[in-house]
Amino acid sequence: MTTLNERPAFDDFDGFDGCDGFGTTNGGRHGDTGLPLVPLDDPRAALPRLTGSKAAHLARAARAGLPVLPGFVVPHDTDGSYGSPDDPGSVDALRRAWRDLSADGSAPLVVRSSSPQEDTEESSLAGQFTSVLDVRGWDEFRTAVSAVLRSAHRPSDGTTAAMAVLVQPMLAARVGGVLFGADPVEGRLDRMLVSAVRGGPDTLVSGTQPGTNYVLNRRGRLLHTEPSPEEWLLGPGELRRLAHLARRARKVFGGPQDIEFGFDGDGRLWLFQSQPITAMAARPRRGARLLGPGPVAETLPGQLLPLEEDLWVAPMARGLAAALDIGAGAARRTLRTTPVVTVVGGRAAADLRLLGAVPPRHPWLALLNPAPGARRLAAAWRLGRLTTALPGLALDLTADIDRRLAGTAPPAELPPAALTATLRWTRAALVSLHAQEALCGALLPEPRTATAAGAALTELADGRARGLPDDRVVTAHPAVLALVPPRLEGRIQLPARTSAPDPASATTRSGASGLPPREALRLRIRWVQELQVRLVRDAARRLQVRGELGAAGRVGLLRWPELMDALAGGRLPGDVGERLPRAVSAQLPDAFRLAEGGVVVAERHARRAADGGHGVSGGRAAGTVWDGTGARPPEAVLVVRTLDPALAPLLPGLTGLIAQTGSPLSHLAVLAREFGLPTVVGAADAVRRFPTGSRLTLDGTTGDVHPEAPSEVPR
Repeated sequence: MTTLNERPAFDDFDGFDGCDGFGTTNGGRHGDTGLPLVPLDDPRAALPRLTGSKAAHLARAARAGLPVLPGFVVPHDTDGSYGSPDDPGSVDALRRAWRDLSADGSAPLVVRSSSPQEDTEESSLAGQFTSVLDVRGWDEFRTAVSAVLRSAHRPSDGTTAAMAVLVQPMLAARVGGVLFGADPVEGRLDRMLVSAVRGGPDTLVSGTQPGTNYVLNRRGRLLHTEPSPEEWLLGPGELRRLAHLARRARKVFGGPQDIEFGFDGDGRLWLFQSQPITAMAARPRRGARLLGPGPVAETLPGQLLPLEEDLWVAPMARGLAAALDIGAGAARRTLRTTPVVTVVGGRAAADLRLLGAVPPRHPWLALLNPAPGARRLAAAWRLGRLTTALPGLALDLTADIDRRLAGTAPPAELPPAALTATLRWTRAALVSLHAQEALCGALLPEPRTATAAGAALTELADGRARGLPDDRVVTAHPAVLALVPPRLEGRIQLPARTSAPDPASATTRSGASGLPPREALRLRIRWVQELQVRLVRDAARRLQVRGELGAAGRVGLLRWPELMDALAGGRLPGDVGERLPRAVSAQLPDAFRLAEGGVVVAERHARRAADGGHGVSGGRAAGTVWDGTGARPPEAVLVVRTLDPALAPLLPGLTGLIAQTGSPLSHLAVLAREFGLPTVVGAADAVRRFPTGSRLTLDGTTGDVHPEAPSEVPR
């Protein structure tokens, strides 16, 4: 007798008297006794409130002609009382039903839970109740029924679920597994997933055996397998039969199903269980924009506060749109309606197609489209002249910026109107700087020597050689700001270890004053951003004095219009004191699209990440590794060897889940999708590679897993 997910404390069962649930009710009778047994072919078996969801689904499937094994149900009594367990008529009826189904004990049975709370559209409760396989003999049968009924009590929350008991013959399957009538990992209704193992599906759903995965189209044609099988468990004909079963089940139940199946020794296909797919991965709408950190991550690599978005992302988007318009990189109508740079989870992301970072979706159609060529032809004349004039224009702009920066008084000395006007000027200046910087990058030769970063390293090494602390280095050598991104909170943290460039290099000889146009513009962008930081901090101090801002650090939670209105004499919104910082978000994928609700769905360039595994529950997460023992750390990512269903109570509150082995169709993977928990399986040697307490990021869509460097930990 094999028990799946059996709860403890069943060893003290001593015969039938210790088993709740056998007796009389006002429900259906078996023969002339008081035991309310319900055969699967009885119409009442299709009532979940009486026989539980699992048995009710099988009864519906059998009535629709699907291949279901016979059996009977000891139903749940809706008033919670099963009558007297001492009723000899009940014992006789149960024994008679057992004898008929097991051929007087010569054929093994399977005794399974069937609760109205499991296998529903909202939650599968996969693997949370007990099922007992290979039950032989009357005594083992009574013990198995007792185990199933007692598993209705859930120690995790102290509740007891309504519980019926489903009894069927135990089929000796040649091949078994799980069939999904849709792809829940990618959210595709035009795909089916099959995971198969030798024998029955129990070792697969328990997570002890990973199985071979087959991806099929709607008609059952094999698209690919994972991993490549050494031998084929299922042939093309069997895959087509499974697809046909999935289509029939979808028609019976009104939606794609999660099906456990088995092929017997004669090649007959049997349906063991059917339940709704409870969690489908988010899928971007057709034509959703392809986004990614791209080049904007060089300027804004971290997670931004709301006011930082308005200060730095909005001007960048406007500047890049202006550059694309001048260079005929995109239609003007597109640029008016589609931001070049946007914010996702507090992180800046660019439209990769607008920036030309990826090829068009349909290259041949793009060649036939006359519009881009016409735009470029119209822009060719002005671009030719602009290329000649651009170095001079950049020089004029940097000179104007330098004069304005040099002429700006310290923020504390600026009257309110001047502070507001200076802040407005900084945003307009950033638009111009970003536009010209983008044009210089597109039209002028790439500099091979002097760069802003090189100049910054030279000046930082010089300042430290003179014994200056970092704050004085920034004051004396502002070019060092090119080494750190802007931020409203905290102090500037310059690199701890630096190496000065070669003394003979062009950067060392010329310093910040001899930079080529694009690098000079980049440096001015950073200087203007730093001026904004100091202006905003002083504005926060003034609002504190007025009693409108509880702490200076909360200024980052404002939006630009709110700050401008407050500086002009207005009042801050009443909810400012209740606003909370954004939850820490993981790094954005290199390329992704947004699904409904702003869910990030990474582009799948490869089915399996070389250093990760197989994504089985979409979403991204960053957190601290936990092995499931000891105190749970904040943002815990559980890293284990297998997807053991016993881990289910740990899932609530986790940030992510990683397993070295496991199937995307196992019980725990299904539960992870229900919880919306990013999950990766097949991450080789994960327990050793990611020790407890270390930080990592994972993507449950692509399967990417990588440790975080200290500098990547979000603030």
